[in-house]
Amino acid sequence: MMHNNSKRPLVLIVDDNPTNIDLLVNTLKADCRLGIAKNGPKALAYVGEQLPDLILLDIMMPDMNGYEVCTRLKEDPRTRDIPVIFITALVEPAHKTRGFEVGAVDYITKPFHAGEVRARVKTHLALKRMNEELNAQNIVLEKKVAEKTAELEEMLQATIRAMALTSEVRDPYTAGHQQRVAELACAIARKIGFSKDRIRAIHFAGLLHDIGKIRVPVSILNRPGKLLEAEFDLIRVHSQTGYDILKHIHSPWPLAEIVLQHHERLDGSGYPMGLKEDAILPEAKIIAVADAMEAESSFRPYRPALGIDHALAELISKRGVLFDPHAVDACVALFKEENFQFVAGRPTILENLPDADLSLQE
Repeated sequence: MMHNNSKRPLVLIVDDNPTNIDLLVNTLKADCRLGIAKNGPKALAYVGEQLPDLILLDIMMPDMNGYEVCTRLKEDPRTRDIPVIFITALVEPAHKTRGFEVGAVDYITKPFHAGEVRARVKTHLALKRMNEELNAQNIVLEKKVAEKTAELEEMLQATIRAMALTSEVRDPYTAGHQQRVAELACAIARKIGFSKDRIRAIHFAGLLHDIGKIRVPVSILNRPGKLLEAEFDLIRVHSQTGYDILKHIHSPWPLAEIVLQHHERLDGSGYPMGLKEDAILPEAKIIAVADAMEAESSFRPYRPALGIDHALAELISKRGVLFDPHAVDACVALFKEENFQFVAGRPTILENLPDADLSLQE
């Protein structure tokens, strides 16, 4: 082996013929640092330690031929991007084809000319350097994109919270309802195994699921006693109204569609479209369970608070009929086994989430 400590590119010469090695060393020593290995195993050991910028690799060698060496290099993530140029007396097209198939970037036949070797080595070193610079620029760009995305998401979240507060201010009896639904829905989704990104979508959709009630008269929202059918029909419109408000807001998630479907039911008895089973978004199914749980357990102008146990019993009785069984089971487990409690204003948990992204469908 031979090399010095300059910043010139490091080229590894792999050949069992001393004459060929001398020719290549004399050809390249003015421009490159050089390493030498006389067989395949030594070449792999050298590459593992030094990570050269380019490899000139003979094919016909004892113990391990050049094809095998190249294959091993391309299988290792640390070395697969090092360009390999085969140097060989084999001139058949099939040999060249195999060389490219195992990952070589070029093929020089013996006897080789010094000018050709220098030119090809220079070309592939330049290509490698440009690829590295491009990758470095991509990393910088990705970082900038991630920073900008975080800023935009903060703006989106601030806007969503303001919209949610605007709708809840009109209804003091259910103030905090959307926040509590969002919190429980995220906890259910996490327990089921949704990805962090989908839980974020559920978080935002949960905060906005009743935004459409902004068009419902306050006198109806706050009225004690049983609602008239016409009044209930007016409230039912809030899902469609919410969709209409949100559909033009740019978002990486289908927030408007989730809000539109949060009152759909598995058996088709929900509204506004009467969707069934798989036609309902999994995120909407989760919010439906969280919404029903919070509403059933809390005080409403037309009835006293019914409590957690009553709400859970209602969910269980409608499991698989109106509500998704996986979401119901997760909700029950949260309250029965993990002592989940509604706490207004508590941040929804979005950290340390699993990467799993499981379907709600059986």
